[in-house]
Amino acid sequence: MKIVNLGSGSKGNCTLVAGNNFCIMIDAGLPIKEIEEKLDSLNVSPTQIRGILITHEHSDHIKSVGKLSKKYHIPVYAHISEWPVLETKIADVPFNLRNGFENSFYIENMQISTFKLSHDANLCLGYTINIDGEKFSIATDLGYCPNSVVEKLKGSQVVLIEANHDENILSNNPHYPLILKKRILSNKGHLSNTQSANVILQLVGGTNQIILGHLSEENNTPELAYNTICSILSKNGIEEGKHIFIDIANQHKMSNIYEIKKKN
Repeated sequence: MKIVNLGSGSKGNCTLVAGNNFCIMIDAGLPIKEIEEKLDSLNVSPTQIRGILITHEHSDHIKSVGKLSKKYHIPVYAHISEWPVLETKIADVPFNLRNGFENSFYIENMQISTFKLSHDANLCLGYTINIDGEKFSIATDLGYCPNSVVEKLKGSQVVLIEANHDENILSNNPHYPLILKKRILSNKGHLSNTQSANVILQLVGGTNQIILGHLSEENNTPELAYNTICSILSKNGIEEGKHIFIDIANQHKMSNIYEIKKKN
């Protein structure tokens, strides 16, 4: 399995997960032209995409879902309780390509499992992708991370987890009204760097690679997120680069390509 994030942040989110001869996409919140150009740079044809998985209905996650589905005949997968909300937002998805699920399902040999995240959406989901023990999990857009979510993430060789903001920068941001600050800091908002670090601490030992995602361009920086999290890990005896590796997904460029190999 190979994973590459095409872009992550409040302006758009999209992650590609590749099996042997096919791919799936988690969210398609970037402009379609940008997605097409990035796929081309990876030598991936949109016709190789067997499904677009939707985490929730916010525009930075679904902006190009309808256009991609209609243009390339890509099936779209969303929880059955999410489709009524999506009807008008991605109305151009052909009816025969709309797939609803309640529990785990397969796309070819990929087992896809979901878990609920606490966010101010109708329903927000994290995803776990498993191919014969190769496990990748993604959890962005969550205000807090309970033990139930941590348990879903455990055992994933690669995890993309949110590190949205620095609490001090957000609290003192003069451009954000109080109501928006409260929303972001609430249990239905977004994880701070510190909260993200506390999740990562619980994954050490089973997870090799962390990708920090959905960083705010207003209330965080890649350097601050990385340094804050590494400092918290260090205080707990965990050394980045030795016990676990941490990279950062970017809003405007693709991440590294992460490959998961079968466990012996």
